[in-house]
Amino acid sequence: MVYYNEDTLVQQTTVDYLQNQLGWEAVYAYNQETFGPEGLLGRHSDREVVLTRYLRQALERLNPGLPETAYQEAVRQITDYSHSQSMLDNNAEKYKQFKDGVLVSFQGNDGEIKKERLRIFDFNPKTLEKNNHFLAVREFWVQGDLYRRRIDVVGFVNGIPLLFIECKNIHKDLFQAYRRNLSDYKDTISHFFHHNAIIMLANGNKAKIGTITAGYEHFHQWKRLSETELGVVDMETLLKGVCNKKIFMDIFENFILFDDSTGKRRKVICKNHQYLGVNQILDSLKDPTRPKGKLGVFWHTQGAGKSYSMVFFTTKVHRRIGGNYTFLICTDREDLDTQIYKTYAGCGVVDNDKNPCRPTSGEHLAQLMGQQKAYVFTTIQKFNQDVDRSKGYTKRDDIIVISDEAHR
Repeated sequence: MVYYNEDTLVQQTTVDYLQNQLGWEAVYAYNQETFGPEGLLGRHSDREVVLTRYLRQALERLNPGLPETAYQEAVRQITDYSHSQSMLDNNAEKYKQFKDGVLVSFQGNDGEIKKERLRIFDFNPKTLEKNNHFLAVREFWVQGDLYRRRIDVVGFVNGIPLLFIECKNIHKDLFQAYRRNLSDYKDTISHFFHHNAIIMLANGNKAKIGTITAGYEHFHQWKRLSETELGVVDMETLLKGVCNKKIFMDIFENFILFDDSTGKRRKVICKNHQYLGVNQILDSLKDPTRPKGKLGVFWHTQGAGKSYSMVFFTTKVHRRIGGNYTFLICTDREDLDTQIYKTYAGCGVVDNDKNPCRPTSGEHLAQLMGQQKAYVFTTIQKFNQDVDRSKGYTKRDDIIVISDEAHR
């Protein structure tokens, strides 16, 4: 007799979809996991949350030809964490390491000590599906300091537990997954979340995503896969829109922020409209046939995360397209200018004290415009200098103007 509980109704369906529709490998671990190097997942115990077997394979695949000590050191750094730091601070450190690579020292063949930064992931859209290993594990046991907990579904990429999915019966509200399970896990097995990128709550019908710091009100749905769709609020849309391998790695690399601007650090992940809108602008930027001098209009309603959309866009351009682009972020009010700057500063993108990017006058603005600044924040009123019309403030063709409240 089959009992239709949350496992058979939601967990199995979720993992089947990841495996059959999106190409993830899948393993059922509940009461079937054996430990040791030849065990089901290669773990030595259920306290381990990184699958070092797959991590080691990825490090060798992405960074071939290095000595054994280099790979061992990389694994050690990736799996270790500070017991004196908070879950969030550890998570932020790991995220930086995931994006930048892990710096290791080793002795070369000539006896010299060498340093090299090893890649943990392949973020290249053309090769990431081949070079990264995607694994969904059902019923993953984790031992904490006092308690042992079983996570419904964990999505590993190269052995790193980036995706956490809490499943509930189709008749239960998603809030129960947040209040009863996620909150408990963050207390009892907090070390599991040091490597986490995305939290997903699902009941087979609906699903939402968020981060380790998000209150339930900040978990959001994924309604459409493109701007041309009407949008459907269901779990399948979210799975397709987030867990498709290329999209998942894009979100992981380019659409997660840690923001200190309010005085309390929080982790932010993009909303559906931000992901689609930012990537549309990037497509326009790379399109040589676009109207000269125009990238488009990105509409936001109040509270839709306009400042974060700016940060997602500009940081992705610098990371994925490169070049010497300067982003001139222009508003018509001092309070808006300050608000946007504080968001960028809080996310660690700019620091006006160390690298001036906020002109104090029209003359200062003209000076900054002539320099290779990554960012300049100004109000339109500071464009008050008499300039030669044939020369303007600058002749550079790699300045992107982002105008806030442009309809006014």
